[in-house]
Amino acid sequence: MRSRVPPGGAGAGLILHVTAPGAVGGLERVVQALTTGLRHAGRDARVIAVLDAGTDGTPFLAGLEAAAVPVVPVPLPPRAYLGERRRLADLFKSLAPELIHTHGYRADVQAGAVARRLGLPTVTTVHGFTGGGWKNRIYEVLQRRAFRRFDAVVAVSRPLGDRLREDGVATGRLHVVPNAAPPTGPGLDRDAARRVLGLAHDAFVAGWVGRLSHEKAPDLLVGALTHAPAHIEAVIIGDGPAGSGARRLAEQLGVASRIRWAGSVADAGTLFAAFDCFVLSSRTEGTPIVLFEAMAAGVPIVATAVGGVPDVVSDQEALLVESPAAAALGGALTALCDDPAGARTRAAAASRRLDAYRLGPWIARYEALYHAVLASTRSRAPA
Repeated sequence: MRSRVPPGGAGAGLILHVTAPGAVGGLERVVQALTTGLRHAGRDARVIAVLDAGTDGTPFLAGLEAAAVPVVPVPLPPRAYLGERRRLADLFKSLAPELIHTHGYRADVQAGAVARRLGLPTVTTVHGFTGGGWKNRIYEVLQRRAFRRFDAVVAVSRPLGDRLREDGVATGRLHVVPNAAPPTGPGLDRDAARRVLGLAHDAFVAGWVGRLSHEKAPDLLVGALTHAPAHIEAVIIGDGPAGSGARRLAEQLGVASRIRWAGSVADAGTLFAAFDCFVLSSRTEGTPIVLFEAMAAGVPIVATAVGGVPDVVSDQEALLVESPAAAALGGALTALCDDPAGARTRAAAASRRLDAYRLGPWIARYEALYHAVLASTRSRAPA
């Protein structure tokens, strides 16, 4: 595949971000927002995207290209781990970055090791842990060991920072930098958004957006419908490995007719006006970007109080469920229906809360971190 980095200009001040993107999600959107913001601030920021066989990373690459962020796709055959390291080493040597910034377990393990072997300063942003299959779990074990060797480790939430400290990441190298709210374009109005999603005009709809995976817990929303008023319907936007199980559960619980499975939808962030409330049912989180989207749209929020969620919204801005459990979520949905005025008040407060998560200060924190890492590594270099 052709490199998408333009010729010339590589080197001075280059911050090279490395990730193995999946379908566009929180991590991918953070990388796009960060590299775009750095370039707007005058930094040379570029991306290497490691792509497994059978994936082309099209949404991620297209988003970077639309934002004028140079990107090099690195397609690889299955299990080409040594080849991956050789390819990364060649790219690092040719681009001569000042610093390597990795995102995700694969980049942390592979690109981090290559960068250290070449004597390049390393930063990682830890977006969270997902568990999953045996391959993911092995990578996460290796990733958590690798964190101790990075020059700086960024946790996107306070609880995640506590966990990394317990894993042995030195306090002086650990930084908590919650994600920023991404810029949002104009969304569709309620009627238009409902037409796109095939929803009835007068239905009460609980919206769910994300990757259908165990940690994002679409099954908990499915189960919550059995504990909520019968007039509440749900629309679930996204795809992923937990989708088939959630659909089977809906059939078993007799709520399949109350759920619209929308699949992956381009520009899902423009459709939040279709929701009467937004549900974040996750079992674990960092600082979820989708939560910011719901806040920006002014949609009442029901969320599990996991990860960095309670630091973003309190009981004044959302109905928070302390235990990720279907019954608790169902109870919160019932309470929201019983008090629509309170729901509107919390939604308005959540929208105002977004000012604490502006992009400008977030970009400035990363720039300051890069400066500190580069100054520290230069001071350690032999004369």
